[in-house]
Amino acid sequence: MSATRSAAAEPSLAERQALARAWFEELQGRIIAAFEALEDKAGPPLYSGPAGRFERTEWRRGDGSEDLGGGTMAVMRGRLFEKVGVHFSCVHGAFAPEFARTIPGADKSDGRFWASGISVIAHMVSPRVPAVHMNTRMLVTSESWFGGGGDLTPLLDTQRNQDNPDAQDFHAAMRRACEAHAGPDYEAMRKQCDEYFYLPHRQEARGVGGIFYDRYNTGDWMTDFAFTRDVGLAFLDIYPRIVERRMAQSWTSAEREEQLVRRGRYVEFNLLYDRGTTFGLKTNGNVASILSSMPPVVKWP
Repeated sequence: MSATRSAAAEPSLAERQALARAWFEELQGRIIAAFEALEDKAGPPLYSGPAGRFERTEWRRGDGSEDLGGGTMAVMRGRLFEKVGVHFSCVHGAFAPEFARTIPGADKSDGRFWASGISVIAHMVSPRVPAVHMNTRMLVTSESWFGGGGDLTPLLDTQRNQDNPDAQDFHAAMRRACEAHAGPDYEAMRKQCDEYFYLPHRQEARGVGGIFYDRYNTGDWMTDFAFTRDVGLAFLDIYPRIVERRMAQSWTSAEREEQLVRRGRYVEFNLLYDRGTTFGLKTNGNVASILSSMPPVVKWP
């Protein structure tokens, strides 16, 4: 048998890790470019000051005594994007024993793990432009899987319903990403999103949903990777279009106040329930990057 691996063969674990890492890093650059282009289009009378630009900060995990990976934190504070983070990470090491017990396959990997992904959270100046979150990731213990998704959060009560055009278009984009592949079940992932991004202490949804998936492994890594790529591409296509059609709409001081109050719900979810926040803090990730999801201005009346 030839030593050359056939094109149809499953890539090795090292090759899979390299492919995933390269894609998440590429997607970070593409989203940054798209968001900066939107900043350039925003201007008077609704938006003042110079167009924002992302500040990129490289970080390394651990105390520097060993290579535990790291990433690139990219944050922009602009005239359209009040605060947006687009972060890439690729980390490895060992889970703390109590946390390892909650992670599939960690018991058979002696707690060792490898993880790479991208995380996006945007808080807009205009209350008429919805906030958004997207992340996709690959995690390896003795097992390997993908996770992630995207969800939209309008901050005005008049837009916080599934029938508004933003919600319909966002869901349609996520549906297309799912239906392009045999494995993903859009309705199940939509339901998971609705159940996950929910504040039980307030008995209300955080936003209008999207899709959410975790521990996704159909047994065909290349197909699962292609799906995860398409989730990122769907986000890159639809969210800038939603921003562009809403950004020229004027708003009132009362709507800005409503936006700041609704942002409080975002903070409550991320600090109380978000698994990504927990994972980052439990694995000694970059705290500034993890907590960059917090909105810059928020109110609890």
